[in-house]
Amino acid sequence: MAENYDVIIIGSGPGGYIAAIRAAQLGLKTAVVEREHLAGICSNWGCIPTKALLRSAEVLHLAEHAKNYGLKLEGSISPDLKAIVDRSRGIAQRMNGGVGFLMKKNKVDVIWGEAKLTKPGQIVVSKSSKKPMEPQAPLPKDTLGEGTYSAKHIIVATGARPRALPGIEPDGKLIWTYFEAMVPPEMPKSLLVMGSGAIGIEFASFYRTMGVDVTVVEVMPAVMPVEDAEISAFAKKQFDKQGMKIHLEAKVTKVEKGANSITAHVEMKDGKVEKITADRMISAVGVQGNIENIGLEALGVKTDRGCIVIDGYGKTNVPGIYAIGDVAGPPMLAHKAEHEAVICVEKIAGLPNVHPMDKLKIPGCTYCNPQVASVGLTEAKAKAEGKDIRVGRFPFVANGKAIALGEDQGMVKTIFDKKTGQLLGAHLVGAEVTELIQGFVVAMNLETTEEELMHTIFPHPTISETMKESVLDAYGRALNA
Repeated sequence: MAENYDVIIIGSGPGGYIAAIRAAQLGLKTAVVEREHLAGICSNWGCIPTKALLRSAEVLHLAEHAKNYGLKLEGSISPDLKAIVDRSRGIAQRMNGGVGFLMKKNKVDVIWGEAKLTKPGQIVVSKSSKKPMEPQAPLPKDTLGEGTYSAKHIIVATGARPRALPGIEPDGKLIWTYFEAMVPPEMPKSLLVMGSGAIGIEFASFYRTMGVDVTVVEVMPAVMPVEDAEISAFAKKQFDKQGMKIHLEAKVTKVEKGANSITAHVEMKDGKVEKITADRMISAVGVQGNIENIGLEALGVKTDRGCIVIDGYGKTNVPGIYAIGDVAGPPMLAHKAEHEAVICVEKIAGLPNVHPMDKLKIPGCTYCNPQVASVGLTEAKAKAEGKDIRVGRFPFVANGKAIALGEDQGMVKTIFDKKTGQLLGAHLVGAEVTELIQGFVVAMNLETTEEELMHTIFPHPTISETMKESVLDAYGRALNA
């Protein structure tokens, strides 16, 4: 006999476990299926443990520059790689266990194994072929296992995995994905990073701060190519100053493997091919949805370019089957998955006034040094859409708090509709901008105009004052520059 639920979620990442909690809050009998690790890639191998690594790099950087703050440190400062990695993995285990606690607290059943859709409203769970992460927090004691389970609503939240280029596939030893890059057995002396999106540039930043000779190869004309061109160019200058070697409009065409190194053939912008040798290489050319072997084809669930096609509420073309998070397409961000989860479940539960996802209001954050954060339209995109705009800019070098912190390299850029005063986009680079961006996200959601932002009192001294000054600058009223 099949175990009956109102909602079953396949995958317990940030989309899946949030969907499970919200469904349980709404009184729906809920189960989540997981094959590898509770909390998904984000908490175990992505968002959270990478920030732990980057925090270690930040502290190292501050220690190495203690004299800039009037401090003397006795003895040498050097990274303890094992301790750094152990700290990161311990934090991942803590997050993993936290999701297990939340499942129990909200009375969500956890089913351990690999799920496959056999027909609308039914899945079969088999033994997992995946080895759980190490270390992993103990599973809830009442975890279920193999069997047939049914639910009126099934949400696919299976996430994504690293994309591999033909002929340059990661091997786990010389060519890494983010998995291996997070747990290096030893620190390489040199590193080639293929791709300068968020994953690539964050690892480039971590390893460079740790003293590794880092080279970045990016096929597009800018680092972090989804960002506003001006912000991207500003960040690149900082990376250059740190000693990164960055090749834009270049691509790796071939990789030769040695005993303990790789040699990449890199086709440069002018067509010439340069050979770059490094101890290790990170392949960071994007991710692809986990859509295979879960029964989508047999049920006729529509997919496109490796992702499940959904509407603004997570519905697929097959009644009763939904998808959220990375498997449902870009932007592949944890907070997008979480919000998508709430929208999907609240729509299932029949709550009134559920709004579809507005992707223009999803912030993006990159935790390199300097940090980069953005929301809404870039200047180029706004112009391409034919909008008449005002653009404001304000540099950190004119902000008292940034100067006091020794973090005066940054800027805030805001874009407004000239006719209506609508905030179309905000783009930031510099210290802690990933914490500042939410102010602009809230403003956009509240449909705040430039006048309301100008009349908002920002505390002094804070880096957040740069946000208001950027708005003032868009209208020729900047007070501190």
